[in-house]
Amino acid sequence: MTHHNKLFGLSPEAGRWVYVVTSLIMYLCLGSVYAYSIFLPVIKESFGVTASQGNLPFMIFLAFFSILMFFSGRIMEKYGPKKIAIFGGLIVGLGWALSYFAGESKNIYILILTYGIIAGSGVGVVYGCPINIAGKWFPDKKGLATGLMLAGFGGSALITGKLAGVLIPSIGLSMTFLYFGFGFAILLVLLALPFKSPEAGWKPAGWTPSAAAASAVDFDSAEMIKTSTFWGLFLAYIIGCLAGLMAIGISKPVGSEVIKIDGETATTLVGIFAIFNALGRPLFGWLTDKITPKGAAILNLLIIIAVSAMMLMAKEGDVVMYTVAFCGFWLILGGWLAIAPTTTATFYGLKNYARNYGIVFFAYGLGAIIGGIISGQAKDVFGSYQVAFWPTLVLGVVGLMIVMALLKPPVKKAA
Repeated sequence: MTHHNKLFGLSPEAGRWVYVVTSLIMYLCLGSVYAYSIFLPVIKESFGVTASQGNLPFMIFLAFFSILMFFSGRIMEKYGPKKIAIFGGLIVGLGWALSYFAGESKNIYILILTYGIIAGSGVGVVYGCPINIAGKWFPDKKGLATGLMLAGFGGSALITGKLAGVLIPSIGLSMTFLYFGFGFAILLVLLALPFKSPEAGWKPAGWTPSAAAASAVDFDSAEMIKTSTFWGLFLAYIIGCLAGLMAIGISKPVGSEVIKIDGETATTLVGIFAIFNALGRPLFGWLTDKITPKGAAILNLLIIIAVSAMMLMAKEGDVVMYTVAFCGFWLILGGWLAIAPTTTATFYGLKNYARNYGIVFFAYGLGAIIGGIISGQAKDVFGSYQVAFWPTLVLGVVGLMIVMALLKPPVKKAA
């Protein structure tokens, strides 16, 4: 083996696992948006805004994340994942750091611009880069490598939430944004520097592609959108993201206001929920392979119905019920972020995967916006976040019917 082929001074088979570790750390930085419910009470109080207004930076962040991920997939073909990841990493850091001025001026609209639009766009730009690298270095273990990397995104709130919970009371909201911004920019750029794709035709020693993988039918985006399967996946993905992201955005205030647990415990529980979000990715990725995309989606929607019902019954002091329900909400979101990409690759092929999943991923942005509106309106109009679990319960049932009717392997029409 030539020295040129070595990765991090190791053989390619060993060196490629270093990418899994560095990418997991990158996703820990990118997934800090899931710690937003730790920032939310401070933002509402110091900015003097309603629950709906306080939710806007979070919703806009997720919307721009999903939009920019679509465009990032297209430019990555031209510039490669390394340059795109470095550029995006600087934008993420800039957005967080500029949020310092929103904290100082107590202006929610500046926060929507800096945190929502700028940082959210940066995350959208970087998000697909490590997955792109994983696909090339792990043709034999694509699901496992991607699931392990993305566990960082899901589990981020465990670390960044704890960090924010310590920093905000000691140095204030503005300085917390600034510290996070500099930290993320430095880490994301350093971790992207070693990115490189394997040489054309490289494959892991002793691995040969299966006949099924070699003969899989590839759909382009226009063909994909015309199938009923796409709409089944897209609508179910919206419902899954809506329920999961809505719950994530209000985890801490629901714990404090509905169940009446103290702030310190609420922050700790958000960290525990984040573990379930991280676990949902490899778990549902594995289930999608084992019990088909339809089976995994049905199980996921049944959990949404069950945990929504639990939260509608929960009263002050029901800490166990709240904890179990929110572990479920965070788990199902992680689950959808594995079900949707795996289903897209399985049903529509790998050739146009980056563009196809860019379209499917719009469901995440739509889910974020609708979920944010539901929880904000529940609090502002009805005075309690608890009302928000009625729509998730009903939509879970609707999603179940959609999946049973539509989520099956698509048939490619003859030209």
